[in-house]
Amino acid sequence: MQVQDNAESPVASVDRALRILALIGGAATGLSLDELAARLDIPKSSLHRILAALKFRKFVSQPEIGGAYFLGTELLATAFRFHDTLDLRALIHPLLVRLSGELHETTHMAVLDGAEIVYQDKIEVASHTIKLSSVIGGRNPAHATGIGKALLAWTYSTDEAIRAWVAQWEPLTRPTRRTVKSADQLADELAQVREQGYALDVEENEVGVRCAAVPIFLGRAAPAAAVSVTLLGSRAEVRRLKELGKYLRDVVDDWAKVPVQ
Repeated sequence: MQVQDNAESPVASVDRALRILALIGGAATGLSLDELAARLDIPKSSLHRILAALKFRKFVSQPEIGGAYFLGTELLATAFRFHDTLDLRALIHPLLVRLSGELHETTHMAVLDGAEIVYQDKIEVASHTIKLSSVIGGRNPAHATGIGKALLAWTYSTDEAIRAWVAQWEPLTRPTRRTVKSADQLADELAQVREQGYALDVEENEVGVRCAAVPIFLGRAAPAAAVSVTLLGSRAEVRRLKELGKYLRDVVDDWAKVPVQ
């Protein structure tokens, strides 16, 4: 199968190098020159020159002469340095601004910390007369919030993992009568979250407050963060929440595809 992109890159040679790296990155056992040429539809002579340049910069490696190519140590080091120094708030803040501007509702960004979520950013709509209790740096139970469930669903992606998480942090606190009661109930709900791609909080953490939330992965298997849109119950029927969840899912998917400027 050939790896192609319908869009034209402004610099063909750079585009070829990036396509090579993306393809090698998905091959745990490496790829030979012939395999790369066949899948990328790049002439072997051009491919060999690009690979030589990538090897020189240690972005690819070839442990055996004439053997398979793998991602190189410098590329991996660059990726780890990026994640180690990543300012999630600075990266995701423009997304929150966009969502609040389009929806005219309060938005949050949070990360998972043990049994709790920690709010790292918040944009509150000034025109709303009733203010939410959440604050940047504040915490809430992960299982009782939409943003927490969006994080838990993929951080602990099996029923067994969720039950182990609950066993570590039980008993589950119940801020309202709607909050989940058990590990089985939470596991069922998170399976649904994974299926639909978004999580809901229907007054499970605070009476009168509802939200829809989605994870942000940033290339990781588990979410790096999650974002939510929060509404007062009077403006948020469940049908409206589901519409917002789908909207958030689609917006974040598109946002994640745009290169960081």
